Amino acid sequence: MTLVGKKFPNIAVNAMNDMGDTIQINVLEEAVNNKKKVVLFWYPKDFTYVCPTELHAFQEALPEFEKRNTIVIGASCDTAEVHFAWLNTAKDNGGIEGVTYNLIADSNRNLANLLGILDVSNERYDEESGVVLVDGDSVTYRATYIIDEEGTVVHEGVNFMPIGRNVNEFLRIVDAYTHVQEKGEVCPANWEEGKDAMNANREGVAEYLSKK
Repeated sequence: MTLVGKKFPNIAVNAMNDMGDTIQINVLEEAVNNKKKVVLFWYPKDFTYVCPTELHAFQEALPEFEKRNTIVIGASCDTAEVHFAWLNTAKDNGGIEGVTYNLIADSNRNLANLLGILDVSNERYDEESGVVLVDGDSVTYRATYIIDEEGTVVHEGVNFMPIGRNVNEFLRIVDAYTHVQEKGEVCPANWEEGKDAMNANREGVAEYLSKK
């Protein structure tokens, strides 16, 4: 079930900050208490292959997100200790040294289960208990959530493991939603900052399409 248009789950989970300390993060509160948008991106596992390219890409774009009053949070089902080890591994050795945003360590998979983003291809039915069991080593898909200042999910997307994300698309979505908030206009296909938006009525779409 999609979370778009709904509040992000109100749950605190372990995370690791850039100092290597284990902290608690509630994504909903991060948005509401700080009056900021949040981009939360999940990746399958530390010390893998596509994942470090994404973490570094988000790090490189961090100043652009900050300009847009937006917090970036990474997340996986690894422990904070494994996050710390990966953070202390050099970039040219497959590590994420230099990443400064918080990384959720959802090792008990409470939040990932709530979001429904775990790869459950290895689930099995236990006849004795009548319960569907999922391997404790299950990882998440590449899920991305954009949450507004009220804690409402305005974007949700999920990639299969081999497909890395385009970080610029999330900057574009943040820009588009900010435009909607500030101008009251809607953003058509392929909209980017500085391009024409339109009024959400028959006249608005007719005027917009007549220019194309």
